[in-house]
Amino acid sequence: MVPPPRFDSVRFDTYVPDPAQSSQSEAVTVLSGFAAGLGGAHASGVGRAGAPGAPAEGWWRTTGGRLFGKGPRKAAPTGPRGVYLDGGYGVGKTHLLASLWHATPAEPALKAFGTFVELTNLVGALGFQQTVRTLGGHRLLCIDEFELDDPGDTVLVSSLLSRLVEQGVALAATSNTLPGKLGEGRFAAADFLREIQGLSAHFRPLRIDGQDYRHRGLPEAPAPFSDEQVTRAAYATPGASLDAFPALLEHLARVHPSRYGALTDGISAVCLTGVGPVPDQSTALRLVVLADRLYDREIPVLASGDPFDRLFSEEMLNGGYRKKYFRAISRLTALARDAKPLVAQ
Repeated sequence: MVPPPRFDSVRFDTYVPDPAQSSQSEAVTVLSGFAAGLGGAHASGVGRAGAPGAPAEGWWRTTGGRLFGKGPRKAAPTGPRGVYLDGGYGVGKTHLLASLWHATPAEPALKAFGTFVELTNLVGALGFQQTVRTLGGHRLLCIDEFELDDPGDTVLVSSLLSRLVEQGVALAATSNTLPGKLGEGRFAAADFLREIQGLSAHFRPLRIDGQDYRHRGLPEAPAPFSDEQVTRAAYATPGASLDAFPALLEHLARVHPSRYGALTDGISAVCLTGVGPVPDQSTALRLVVLADRLYDREIPVLASGDPFDRLFSEEMLNGGYRKKYFRAISRLTALARDAKPLVAQ
């Protein structure tokens, strides 16, 4: 459970805040202090402040929390043990979350990074108690794209995080605010804190304003190409795949979403012909997972047919899974821009 390849080399100093958005610079400062506070002994109470390798005073003290208890007794921390990054699409939340993982002074085996879906898959594979035992000794658990659209999964993960907090694991999470709510000042933090109920006391919300960096200052994404152009580019690009979009959707239905990352192993580009609106919600959600895995691995997507902003119906974009769909559109559009040079080669 480590940051995906796209974010393997990111750090706080490679994050480029928008000068017009002070919240982005503030987030870097807060998260840097948060990471520094996670050094030294495990936060269950083993160790003492001021000892060699102990964490610096800073973030925890300013939020009213306390990183270490007195003596070796094990007790749940009473102050915030986590941060929640709240903002619109493409403001760099995953970059900051991965930077926090990299900056935390602990061995990779003592910190974990994964999406909300990957965390639920882990519980499904290991069972609840084994997952608690597996992650309970970690300094930090980073959860990207915290989802609130499935009540069962929300309760499951909330219960897991409560157990991990009791064992001294620090938490960090991200989620997206819908574009229509950005101008209203109605960010997802309130929904997040309400849904996780008793766990909310362990999170400090950080609001991150800004435009989608994936499209900030860039030209419009290219219009879809012709079938002939896509096919020619696929054959001219070593390691590229070539699929008819309907056939790809059918294949995804036969593979568990936890295996979609493996589908992309060794692929340099994804070439799709006949892209069109997805027929139903289940198909759409599978496509969202694939889009996330392609984006994580920086695999360009060259397509013919309809543009990616027409993949999902108005009903879908106004429904309970709309955050997932908006994220997928943003990411696929960025990957389509990356794929444009393939046609010219």
